[in-house]
Amino acid sequence: MTDLFTAEHDDLRDAIRRFVAAELYPHATEWEDARWFPDEVFARAGALGFLGLKYPVELGGQGGDHLHDAVWAEELARCGSGGVAAGLGAHTGIATPPIWKFGTPDQQERYLAPAIRGETIAGLAITEPDAGSDVASLRTRATRVDGGWAVSGAKTFITNGVRAGVLVTAVRTSGATGHHGISFLLVDTDQPGVRASKLDKLGWHASDTAEIAFDGAFVPEENLLGPLDEGFKLIMANFQWERLLMALGAVAAMQVAFEKTVAYARERQAFGRPLTGFQALRHKLADIATTIHTGRCVTYDALARFVADGNAVQQVTMAKLVTQRASFEVMDACLQIHGGAGYMREYEIERMARDARLGPIGGGTDEIMREILCRTLVL
Repeated sequence: MTDLFTAEHDDLRDAIRRFVAAELYPHATEWEDARWFPDEVFARAGALGFLGLKYPVELGGQGGDHLHDAVWAEELARCGSGGVAAGLGAHTGIATPPIWKFGTPDQQERYLAPAIRGETIAGLAITEPDAGSDVASLRTRATRVDGGWAVSGAKTFITNGVRAGVLVTAVRTSGATGHHGISFLLVDTDQPGVRASKLDKLGWHASDTAEIAFDGAFVPEENLLGPLDEGFKLIMANFQWERLLMALGAVAAMQVAFEKTVAYARERQAFGRPLTGFQALRHKLADIATTIHTGRCVTYDALARFVADGNAVQQVTMAKLVTQRASFEVMDACLQIHGGAGYMREYEIERMARDARLGPIGGGTDEIMREILCRTLVL
């Protein structure tokens, strides 16, 4: 696993870590309180080349690979705000990849290139009020009209949904239910037929998570992304990378919490000695370190397999499953070690605990992950 990343990836990690430390982390509390972070953050990250790490140079990207993007996902965990990491990560990790993989040259020039520059912010709109894990039941419908489609329906829990200039949107183009008949459209949001409402959340406060209402939103013919009625394949193709990114982010976040907790435990005095002078607490820290290492090994194994052939459903699913609940439990343990201070906003651990709770839900619930594993294991 130590050979997974090259010296080039290590140099990139150093650059991103400096950017995060200097330009994101100092503003984390301010942005969390505002429940928003500036759109200019996307432009700044784009100017530094971080929004197009794995995309072709001719589109303004860096011409890198998935490992470059993996480094980006890991280092965003150090920004101090799960919401900021989620907003930037959704743009690069789940919303723009379908345009890269399935888009025409024209679509890539109109949407992906400005997204790489941070000029256009993208969101992925799949989940609906009555269709989350059961994607085949989505109801948002695109009806043929002169020159394209009219889209009507609703989406919910959409990261970047308020600020997005384009929504990569799953719609039903034929049939009432089922995997067949789903298509993807690139929906421009600057029109009366698209309305976004910001949702209030337990965590990820700085990110805009939205409910989207489509009321006859017009989508031109040339904005069909991928084959008509075959969008379910696009959804499945995107899930592996999304889940890998979640696993990478969770492991990195656990590492940050562990480092903060060890530093606190060394400094905090109780009964005349530091907290690390107590065996029970040292053992708890040892357990946390073991959990992090285990999660990293499983995740890096899945990442290596995915990079090798683009298909590692079983290992990716295991990585997503094992890291998300573990991350929440690690955050809770770190908060407990902080005692009353952990419950206070000053030490950030309470924020990390709230942010980690989405992991076992987003990108496919723990229950869905187990169902996928049962199928791959032929149980």
